[in-house]
Amino acid sequence: MDSLFDFTGKVAVVTGGSRGLGRAMVLAFAERGADVVIASRKLEACQSVAKEVEAIGRRALPIACHVGHWEELQVLADRTYEEFDRVDILVNNAGMSPLYPSLSAVSEELFDKVVGVNLKGPYRLSAIIGERMAQGEGGSIINISSTAAVHPSPDSEPYGACKAGINSLTLSLAHAFGPKVRVNCIQPGPFLTDISKAWDMEGFNRRAKTNIALQRGGEADEVVGAALYLAGPSGSYTTGAVIAIDGGSR
Repeated sequence: MDSLFDFTGKVAVVTGGSRGLGRAMVLAFAERGADVVIASRKLEACQSVAKEVEAIGRRALPIACHVGHWEELQVLADRTYEEFDRVDILVNNAGMSPLYPSLSAVSEELFDKVVGVNLKGPYRLSAIIGERMAQGEGGSIINISSTAAVHPSPDSEPYGACKAGINSLTLSLAHAFGPKVRVNCIQPGPFLTDISKAWDMEGFNRRAKTNIALQRGGEADEVVGAALYLAGPSGSYTTGAVIAIDGGSR
């Protein structure tokens, strides 16, 4: 295996790791030698992906965790260090973007839930794991943002605001945890994961012809290259960066 993409002996934590982009990254790290912690709200889904990791020959720890709840993030971190005694890679991938009929129909509860999952959770998990990384052998934190951070649409205001916060937080944490911990961000465009099942695909495909340079949505495994680059030695001089993986969206 190319040494730039060899993760043997490393431990990766991926939130939202049971499906979509998260699952693709989990399997990519495992295929290159890493042991993986798979976190999402549904334990059964985490366990299913854990079996895929174990079939590759790597260790997997499935953990049910709602990233909007700080106490559950502490449990996630504690259990990970108890099991593996280290974290080399943290991917803050879990997110949510619920639909709503109008701006005034967004309740305080819904707004707080969107902020909790998309911004508060990544901040807290980065803080408690990033500090331990910095005190130890270092590591890499990868935040997953969205094109909604820079091209906000009229139907995802709370979500887009949170993702803009993630972009800002990435640079701030890069300075806070440097030089031993690198903190970067992947900013995906529209990916054809489970969330796309709710889309009007005929309308999406029509808009993609003019709004996306590659004229299509992304597939989950197309995020893998960027994740491997940012997580490993090939990205050793990259920190505080926001990398768009969006097919040339505008």
